[in-house]
Amino acid sequence: MGYAVVLGEALIDLLETELSDGEPGYRPAVGGAPFNVAVGVARLGGGAEFVGSVSTDRLGERLHGFLLNNGVGTGGAKRVGVPTTLALTSFAGAEPDFAFYGDSHGMLGPDDLDPALLAGADVVYTGSIAMLRPPTLAAARAAWKVPGPWRVFDPNARPRLLTDVAGYRAVVEEFAAGADLMKLSAADATVLWDADEATVAARLADLGAGTVVVTRGAAGALLRSEGTVEEIPAPRVVAIDATGAGDSVMAALIHGLLLTGRGTRPDWPALVRYALAVGALTVEGRGGATALPTAERVRGRFPEAVPTN
Repeated sequence: MGYAVVLGEALIDLLETELSDGEPGYRPAVGGAPFNVAVGVARLGGGAEFVGSVSTDRLGERLHGFLLNNGVGTGGAKRVGVPTTLALTSFAGAEPDFAFYGDSHGMLGPDDLDPALLAGADVVYTGSIAMLRPPTLAAARAAWKVPGPWRVFDPNARPRLLTDVAGYRAVVEEFAAGADLMKLSAADATVLWDADEATVAARLADLGAGTVVVTRGAAGALLRSEGTVEEIPAPRVVAIDATGAGDSVMAALIHGLLLTGRGTRPDWPALVRYALAVGALTVEGRGGATALPTAERVRGRFPEAVPTN
């Protein structure tokens, strides 16, 4: 099994909570969608290399150490001497809402890429809020041109950051045109296209995306591949915190591609069922990357969903 290059942001989530005296407070947790994806791939047993900018401050050291402690490679990470980006996170039920402060997450540029690391990958993933920063968008475009790896994209649209929805939609469609797999949420479909999941999946497929997976929370996912559309249910669990749920689904899909290998046609329905099982386990815990399940936990709860190859 090869490895995935995961290009994007690392930051600290400040998760809304209640202190012991009843006053509101915030609990810091490592995060950032690509950061979560890299950790998720590694916890499932796949090889992952994080490529992005990480601060040299105390919080940045925490992020860097968490990657290493979870078996994620950091040779492609760029250390930057600015304060770590913070994502202030509030909740409506289990669903998070984010407000962002800082720019340490978007300082990786194309000259910071390691060509050998990209060329040797089985999967190259990018997407999320780092794409809103010109240097990292340029780096993602350069990585996207490397021949060979599966190209995987997730827009992870954050409305509070989208001052130009049409501009970001154009970027997303640019990457969709070259994607072997595009994963997005129903919320992404609404924010970027103001349309239902099936309509958006068809549009992305028409642009050139090989396979499109649209997650629907507890309702599961819509899968569109080779002109066929299938609705796949999610396991029933009690959701506590949905932070990182979509990232865990993405991590499982990437892990499935690593198991499949380059040049082999994936069993997409089976991979989506596996990914939804991983997502279900993630929402049972609190706090993004810290709640991402291991391969052993997935096998223990949903053995029928684990890929056999």
